[in-house]
Amino acid sequence: MSLHRRPLLSGLAAAVASFLGLPGAAQAASKASDPAWDLSDAAWKARLSPAAYEVLRREGTERPFSSPLNNEKRSGVYHCRGCDLALFSSKAKYDSGTGWPSFWQPLAGALGTTIDFKLIVPRTEYHCQRCGGHQGHVFGDGPRPTGKRYCNNGVALVFKPGA
Repeated sequence: MSLHRRPLLSGLAAAVASFLGLPGAAQAASKASDPAWDLSDAAWKARLSPAAYEVLRREGTERPFSSPLNNEKRSGVYHCRGCDLALFSSKAKYDSGTGWPSFWQPLAGALGTTIDFKLIVPRTEYHCQRCGGHQGHVFGDGPRPTGKRYCNNGVALVFKPGA
């Protein structure tokens, strides 16, 4: 795989800015696929808590082990906090030991992905397919059967108990 100079430099700049806590260090969320969810920045700020806004709309990351959903063990479905789209079944949740709710598989058609260079090395970011809200990153160190670890920010999710 060949790395292009511009994304690499842009990723390096974003990582340094993020590390230094400079404004604008985070990127904006992915574009909504559903026009009904293509809301203004002001509308998102009014709709979400400051922490959820930072993660969902600015691609921030919550502190590890800070989400109560990390220890959620009940049967149910995890939804996007931004638009309420169902993203993950509790059947695909597992304890990755990373401090964030982790899943080995999303629900069909729930997520979109992009490659980001915010930490210099390329990572696969995933977001809600409907509203474009940032959820987390997917890694190749998960359990069988997929071998994937969808590492999710708990503040970006709403858990709905049930079957």
